[in-house]
Amino acid sequence: MAAPKVRNRPPTPAKHPFQLPPKGVLPTYMARAQEMLANPFVGITTDGKPAPGLFSLRKTGISVQPIIDATERFLATLNSEQRKAATFGIDDKAWQLWCNVHPYLVRHGVCLDDMNDDQKSAALGMVRASLSAAGYETARGVMKLNETIREITGRDEEYGEWMYWMSVFGTPSGEKPWGWQIDGHHLIINCFVLGDQIVMTPNFMGSEPVYAESGKYAGTRVFHNEEAGGFALMKSLTPGQQARAIIGNELPFDVFTTAFRDNLQLKYEGIRYDELADDQRALLMRLIEVYVGRIRPGHAEIRLEEVKAHLDQTYFAWIGPVNDVSPFYYRIHSPVILIEFDHQTGIAFDNDEHTRNHIHTLVRTPNGNDYGKDLLRQHYEQFDHSHPHTPHRLGKI
Repeated sequence: MAAPKVRNRPPTPAKHPFQLPPKGVLPTYMARAQEMLANPFVGITTDGKPAPGLFSLRKTGISVQPIIDATERFLATLNSEQRKAATFGIDDKAWQLWCNVHPYLVRHGVCLDDMNDDQKSAALGMVRASLSAAGYETARGVMKLNETIREITGRDEEYGEWMYWMSVFGTPSGEKPWGWQIDGHHLIINCFVLGDQIVMTPNFMGSEPVYAESGKYAGTRVFHNEEAGGFALMKSLTPGQQARAIIGNELPFDVFTTAFRDNLQLKYEGIRYDELADDQRALLMRLIEVYVGRIRPGHAEIRLEEVKAHLDQTYFAWIGPVNDVSPFYYRIHSPVILIEFDHQTGIAFDNDEHTRNHIHTLVRTPNGNDYGKDLLRQHYEQFDHSHPHTPHRLGKI
């Protein structure tokens, strides 16, 4: 297979600010970020009003001590300057300032590229403790393929395995709310922890390319199951069912709930779970399990129970052709989970058409519980938190 042609464009560094062009995608991203920050967090909804009573404070019985220990180990490796840069209050809006594009727009925290090997290992230990083996393998695969694109393009200031930023919100605790975030090109994981509950959204994972044919990480591949599972489900539908599932023919520029769209209103579309045959329902569940299965064991099963409680309100939507080679988009949307998959146009590579060599996936918790915010709201209601800057509100005690 011939190597894709690299796109010729002005440099857009990943580690320091630069002059944005007057028009285009990047200024649009920044304008959207400012608009988002100017408004209170609502969450992804169908009509601007979060449905009540979907999420509850509870004891799961699944210990989060491994996540606490790994995070404390990571923080212990940082010097005072790094620690100051890496830590935020639990309510800090930096939670929402993640961005999957590679140029430096709104990065915060400490960059793995500036860490020594022990610090990098500790940072990855925190990620590993929070994810399943499959989830961690996918996250590392994304990072490795970001190194592959650096090798292919020669753009050392834009891409690389360690161009990712780590942040810790609040103080690791078995009782008080806290969390962590990794943010960078094609990899964003938000992990909110309260007691022994966790919320692992927004979770953005993508890659261009999705397979390394050569280089340091030759053979690395990501999103095969996400792609194959979505296509298998769509192909299993009858013509009439496919007609209900298809919501468009032109693939979107990006997934709909990408960066700085925390308050997006998105209607349910497509075919509903209860309109599927038993074998089709099983395919949908297996596909959901691929994404939920990124979470650490125990907590993944709890998340899956939450999803299963709303299956009759779960929709599968599709954009694009239905064949073995064409790119496509799909979405799984319920009151408690929103999954998006999209084949993208080239950014590093010089192709303006959508291809299967550039994929974005995104998992959200609709109705106000991204970043665990609905759980945090309920937590605050149980205590005296009349002032937003009390130590407890800032996660300091």
